[in-house]
Amino acid sequence: MGRLLSRSIPLAELHCHLGSAVAPAIMWGIAHAQGIKLPTKDYWAFREMITVSKRSQSFDGYLQLFHWTELIQSSPLAVERSVYEVVGGAYRKNNVTTVELRFNPMKRNRNGEQDLDHIIAAAVRGMDRAMLEYPVRPGLIFCLDRSFPFQLNEIIVEKAIAWRDRGVVGIDVAGPESAMFRVADYRRLFQRARQHGLGITVHTGESGPIEEVARVIELLEPDRIGHGVKAAYDPRAMAMLRERGIVLEICPSSNLHTKVVSGWDEFRWIFDTFRRNEVRFTISTDGPEMLRTYIRDEMATLGRLGILSVDEQEQAAATAMAASFVRNAGDVPSFRVQPATRISVEREEA
Repeated sequence: MGRLLSRSIPLAELHCHLGSAVAPAIMWGIAHAQGIKLPTKDYWAFREMITVSKRSQSFDGYLQLFHWTELIQSSPLAVERSVYEVVGGAYRKNNVTTVELRFNPMKRNRNGEQDLDHIIAAAVRGMDRAMLEYPVRPGLIFCLDRSFPFQLNEIIVEKAIAWRDRGVVGIDVAGPESAMFRVADYRRLFQRARQHGLGITVHTGESGPIEEVARVIELLEPDRIGHGVKAAYDPRAMAMLRERGIVLEICPSSNLHTKVVSGWDEFRWIFDTFRRNEVRFTISTDGPEMLRTYIRDEMATLGRLGILSVDEQEQAAATAMAASFVRNAGDVPSFRVQPATRISVEREEA
């Protein structure tokens, strides 16, 4: 194996879902502490139930894994413990010093039984505890859901705005394709979030139609795009990403597991296309524990296969630091203004 990315280089994890980032042993303990009746009393069976396997190798199969993790995390105590463990664990295992954790707070309040602000406050406490112990800068991204009616998603945005000075740094749109979700309906809502200093990222170019990437860029004006691998097949999207300095959050193992990307050969072509079009990208996990991979594992695999050189891995790491909403918390994200200059400056500071 050739040279690896130095562990002394701090990393930023920009695309990490709370529901897929907590170690199974921790989830097992949280479930029992809350008296949640699990479908199995065998820990190893539980571990298989909430992590990827051959039985869940599809986009829908992957999303189904979140049923139990979201249920287990549906209380203030569980959310606080989960956030604390993820932030601290990322630093200990991979020297990740900037962590953006995304989750949908409405999927943690037991359909309204728990107060939404208590769930959010618990997540903030988890971040605070981690920052007391480790030199880390965490932030929260609230996920809107494609299957939610507009009114519920609007509440999530308003909560993000209300908590923006306490560690909420952005909003996202996630979830499977749904006829209920129309990108155009959310234009003004996203403008409002942006005006209040929140970063904008959107899951697109993953399971949906290729042409959605350009539509999302045009109507929602995101700072970053979650996944976005299908944009490589749309020259218009490539041009828009380059011209606007939008950063892609690429999660290789996740895309391979869900079969969004057919294999490493296709990924090789995708990354070549990004480089050729001068589209900036970062490397993330999507969820290290559920996918049984860590951000340095992703980098090492891309290096071993000759898809990204160590220099390119370092550039992806620098891009992630510069593009993080945590670094710009409370202000309108400015890293897009002069992407090349900004990234080099941030890298020196890191």
